[in-house]
Amino acid sequence: MNSRAWALVAATLVSIIYGVTFTVAKDVMPNYVAPYGFIVMRVGGSVVLFWLLTLFVKTEKIDKKDFLRIIACSFFGIAFNMLTFFKGLSYTSPIMGAVLMVTTPMIVLALSSIVIKERINAKKAIGILLGFCGTLLLILYGKSMANATNAMLGNVLVFVNAISYAFYLILVKKLMDKYNAFSFVQWIYTFGFFMVLPFGWQEFRAIAWAEIPVDITWKIGFVVVFSTFLTYMLNLVSMRTLKPTTVAVFIYLQPLFASLFAIGLGKDTIDWVKIFSAVLIFTGVYLVTQNTSKHSKQSR
Repeated sequence: MNSRAWALVAATLVSIIYGVTFTVAKDVMPNYVAPYGFIVMRVGGSVVLFWLLTLFVKTEKIDKKDFLRIIACSFFGIAFNMLTFFKGLSYTSPIMGAVLMVTTPMIVLALSSIVIKERINAKKAIGILLGFCGTLLLILYGKSMANATNAMLGNVLVFVNAISYAFYLILVKKLMDKYNAFSFVQWIYTFGFFMVLPFGWQEFRAIAWAEIPVDITWKIGFVVVFSTFLTYMLNLVSMRTLKPTTVAVFIYLQPLFASLFAIGLGKDTIDWVKIFSAVLIFTGVYLVTQNTSKHSKQSR
């Protein structure tokens, strides 16, 4: 299997893990851990894991000038990204929040064409549009838009989160082209941890550890180890080979895998609308992940 195939597998695994995470994390928040306190746990736990990882893998020395880009990645990919999403989701409905999140590939498409001069062909644009339509149909079909205490503010914050993540995907690509991922990922999370700590420290301190059941402890561990640490590593693997627009389109797979997981647990049912949505999404992902030229040195 070549590097591009491994990158596509890594991006798909990220979508599967995130799809499972929607169900797992819902059992943790807010009954046992408040959202910002959970962010501190996720980022803090990942900091420990990434620094432990450096004891077993070879790392490169980071140029001092690149720490500014690393700090920017920490801000857009960790702190601002997580904080705006959780706060926005608390104001708007989960359905609307999910709809706004899948605008990320389109934002990445626009920013990539401006910032890194990525050429966008018709096939890729059609793929992103098909994926968006499939995801929109999957999320909105038969769902209620209730339970939004301040929908306008919440929608703005979630949309800002999508823009933040799009900036991160573009910024981290430059680091991936220069360094091995193991050389800088621990720094991204370390800076990110100190950025989120002031917002989540009180909620973290308020956690009643003695009242948390064993199964919830395992679910917290899943979110820290798999949904945060492992997915971040897999994203870096995919980013080393694929362009930001290609990585971003895999966001469309997350609600699809979330639905499949829920169906597997008997919490949802399958129908023709879900099947049609799946066809649109997979068709879109297929179009975006195709190379535009067999002789191109840089994968798309």
